[in-house]
Amino acid sequence: MPEDGGWQPGHFSARVGEPLQLRLTADDMVHGFAVGRHDSPEVEVRPGQVSELTLDFDEPGTYTYTCTRWCGSDHWRMRGTIEVRGGERDAEPAGTPLYVELGLDIDAPHPAAVVPAVTPSAARGERLNAALPQELLTRRTFMEMSPTGVWLALRSHPALQPLGDTELWDAVAALWRLNTTPEALALGETLYSRNCAACHGGSGAGDGVFAQAAGGMDGMRGHAVEAPTDFTDPALLGASNALLQGKILRGGMGTGMPAWGAVLTDRELEVLRLAAQGFTNKAVGVQLGISDRTVQGHLARIYAKLDANSRTEAVMRAVALGWLDAGVAS
Repeated sequence: MPEDGGWQPGHFSARVGEPLQLRLTADDMVHGFAVGRHDSPEVEVRPGQVSELTLDFDEPGTYTYTCTRWCGSDHWRMRGTIEVRGGERDAEPAGTPLYVELGLDIDAPHPAAVVPAVTPSAARGERLNAALPQELLTRRTFMEMSPTGVWLALRSHPALQPLGDTELWDAVAALWRLNTTPEALALGETLYSRNCAACHGGSGAGDGVFAQAAGGMDGMRGHAVEAPTDFTDPALLGASNALLQGKILRGGMGTGMPAWGAVLTDRELEVLRLAAQGFTNKAVGVQLGISDRTVQGHLARIYAKLDANSRTEAVMRAVALGWLDAGVAS
């Protein structure tokens, strides 16, 4: 039960190549059980009934299992981890998250005391770096202080009093750019598109395809669905990177966020890409070296994940989310 701390147990171990047998049941309401970064289908877990699931792992690592159905304000607690060992390499133990080291309460409000009047420019801000206190131009500052916190520190510095508010916000933007690279930004865009855009939208405004279909999803799931966070809201400037990282590691930007991660596996994307080009199930199977029955299984899971009733509808959603090129669909 969510209010009792979530799935029990919350952590267990497995070995590469050794099947893991799970028996799942619920005490309170219907839940969904899914394992991230794994091809296994979502399992419906009903009160008083036992659902069985066998998991096989090809690679070591830490896998997160979650509840995929909204089950109340403690929904975020419905997650745990499977530590898989063996194979060619043993997974390295994860270190203590920064938000834990800093003692941050990631559920506490973190409003921005001040926000910029205009969109800051990192390019303009880079010209001010030489005049800024060097102790603030560090990775530690980038992770532990919020953008608003950095701005307030700059605003109170005696040597920076001649600079205007907008110039200081430009300097904050430059600090954030200083701590990344073009390659990291490109990777971030790719990860966001695959893992987040479905709900949060391409620009982060909380208007993704799944968010627009929230009413239909509510009826399908039988639980309330909260609107995705609007990442373009300036109020988020009150949150440090350590705090935001902690929310993601724990399970979302808010307690109503369902399981996050890539909606479709790499294989499911391959199947959908070929299906979008007009290949039959048998032809898709030949291309991928799998049976047409396996292709049917992949398509069934794709339809369920995308809440689609046909290939066309699934392809349209994948294109809208940026997972498929519009030119691929025939």
